[in-house]
Order: sequence, then C-alpha cells, then structure tokens
Amino acid sequence: MRSLSYVQRAVLEFSGSLFPHALCLGDADNDSLNELVLGDTSGKLHIYKNDQSKPWITRSCSGMLTCVGVGDVCNKGKNFVVAVSAEGWFHLFDLSSKPDGTWDFIQGEDQKATYTQHLPANTKLALISDIDGDGRCELVLGYTDRVVRAFRWESPPDADVTCGQLVPLKKWLLEGQVDSLTVNPGADGTPQLMVSQPGCGYAILQCTWCDDTVLGLEASGAAETRDVSARDVILHQTSGRIHNKNVSTHLIGSIKQGPGAAINEPGLFALCTLDGTLKLMQAPDRLLWSFQVDHQLFALEKLDVTGNGQEEVVACAWDGQTYIIDHNRTVLRFQVDENVSAFCAGLYACRGGQNSPCLVYVGFNQKIFVYWAITLERIESSNLLLVMEGNEELSSLLSQLNVDASDASAVRDLIHQTMYSPNEGGNR
Repeated sequence: MRSLSYVQRAVLEFSGSLFPHALCLGDADNDSLNELVLGDTSGKLHIYKNDQSKPWITRSCSGMLTCVGVGDVCNKGKNFVVAVSAEGWFHLFDLSSKPDGTWDFIQGEDQKATYTQHLPANTKLALISDIDGDGRCELVLGYTDRVVRAFRWESPPDADVTCGQLVPLKKWLLEGQVDSLTVNPGADGTPQLMVSQPGCGYAILQCTWCDDTVLGLEASGAAETRDVSARDVILHQTSGRIHNKNVSTHLIGSIKQGPGAAINEPGLFALCTLDGTLKLMQAPDRLLWSFQVDHQLFALEKLDVTGNGQEEVVACAWDGQTYIIDHNRTVLRFQVDENVSAFCAGLYACRGGQNSPCLVYVGFNQKIFVYWAITLERIESSNLLLVMEGNEELSSLLSQLNVDASDASAVRDLIHQTMYSPNEGGNR
C-alpha cells in the first residue's frame, strides 16, 4: 500500500450542513464543463464553477435537501438539476443558457425552480439513469423506510417541462436500509437496478412494467399501489468475511473495465462497509478481490485517475482517509487532514477550462476542498529496471560505459553503485 500526497487544491466557501448524498458533480448548465452541485439542510441549492470560492448560483428550495442529481431526467436531450427534500418536494432546475449565451438567474436567490412536485416524504437517495434499457432516463428515489420508488417524466411531445410531471412506475420494499442506488450491466449486458443492503449485501430490483400501464394519472396511481412480489427483489449476500448484518453498505456499479473489455461483458461493481471492507465484483456474483482497512468507510465512488479508460474504486472514511484501488487490488491511500461530512469524486472543470479527475471533500469548518491535480501515470509500483528496458537512449549511454543493456545483472550493479556508492565507481 502506497501513500499519496496531493497538495494542489481549491478551497470553496460553504456555510451550513448537508446530508452525505446532497453532493454531486455534473454538467448543470450544458456547457460541456462539469459543476459542483450541493444542497444543504436549510433548503439552499448551491452550484460552484471552477475554482471560484463562492457559489456561482444559489437557489432556495422547500424543506431540507437530502439528495441532488444532474442528468436528463426529462429526456429532452439536455441535463437538468434535481434537488429532493426530506419532506418530499422534488425541484427541477433548467440552468441552460439562452441562445445568445446569457442567463436569467445570475443575480439573486428568488427565482423559483423550473418545476416542483410533491412526492412521498423521507427521501434520502436519488439516481437518474436508464434502469430498464429502453433508452430513456428514469428517476429512482430511496427512502428511509427501506422503500425504493421509480418515476418517469411524462409530457406531451415537444412541450415545455412545465407541462409534464413525474409518473410513478414501481415501488419496491427491501429487508434492510438502502444506502446506495446504482445501475450495472448484467450478464447479458442489459442494465440492472441495484441497491445496497446491510452486511455487505445487495439486491437487484426487477423493472417489471410496460409503457401502457403508466400513462395517465389513474394508471400511475395503480402502479404506485401495486403489491411488491417476491420475484421483483433478488437478494444477494457476498461471500467471504462474515459481516455484522446491520453494518451499513455502499455500492457503485458500471465501473469501466478499459478499452480491452468485451462489449457485452458483465459489469463490474464495488461494495464497501462501515467496518472497513472493500470488494470488487463482476455480475452476477463473481468476487474479484476483497480488501480490509481499519477505517470507517462511508462513501464509494469510481474514477479513472490514470486516463487509460479503466476506472479505479475510490472509498472515503469519515476521518478523511481515502483509498484508490485498481482492478488488480493495488492500493493507494491519501489522507485529508480533517474529518469530512460528505465526499464525491468525478470529473470537474476546476482549472484550465477542461474537465479533469477530482476529489471533493466537505469539511466541518465551512470549507469544501477540491483536489484537482490527482492524475497518476500508473497505480502499481514501478520498477526502475523495467522502466529502463527498451529505452534506446539509455542503451546508448550504457554502451558508452561498456555495459551491456541486455545484462540485467550488470545494469543492476551500475544502478546500485551510482545511487548508493557513488565514490567507489572509479572512472564511472
């Protein structure tokens, strides 16, 4: 396990408190550059751009915001910002610029959401994704009473979003608390909706509906009250270490496997628990590796820190200890020098006018820390001899010293002499 020391960071101002899932990165204004979206317990939605210390936009919402999201929830071909409160208020914001490149909302906090709707209360999680493979995004909400609900935006063709509404598709009841929602390709490559379950477990939720049953208010009401059958929730318990069945678990899916992965290959997903277990798995139940740490892990993300198309698993503990683990179980760790209340990782346009991998920490001292220079050449430890192999310039220099570049023993002796006994090298 190697330790990292990231020092280049931007410090953003934030006065308030937030729930762990009221933080995300995404292209909020559809300019191809990602913003940081944050919702606090006083009902304020804050959106930060690049490394500006103050929010670019602040908006007032109803209730305590418990989760936020960015995505094409209305299936209009552009992103919207979603903020959901504990009281059940769903807020939809369209922050796209006008055709002339200007906005209506730069000044003030009084502008209301583009659309609001009251949904069942006690929301804690939100996911915007295509969960049934039909090419359209759905909104999935997790609740504190072990319930998960799926909604779809319905509106007349080419109508403004104010003319639409969220229509409930299905309701699932889980055995344990739901702490994460994710989508992961199944064995046949189709998306599967997954939720975490206590004790390092997870469940696959079956999306058993058809379009003609959810059109109209009457049909949508029937969908909401439909009984949950046992076949619609498939529970899985991961193998290996026996866990406390009540320990909280987090889940992240659709982890990119790199350019060499097959198109229909089952997806990778990772789990972490509060008692320090990390696992990488391949659908449906294949355990690739398991790792144990001595920190309480409360957040799990995925991020390509090397730029090779393969996403690493990123886990964060309450004390700021962060683990970055690749698919071969090579572990890096980074320590933030204070406790954190929320964490996310992803692409953010912090510097240079382009998206780059970033780690975002919300501290308890009214500060947000964005570490933006985290790209690494490789995750695994490098061997100097291996790096030197095949280097034509090095071979030429070695030949001038009468050392055969193909003789590993001679090269090793030269390196040892140069680094550790420089005064004993004679003419060399």
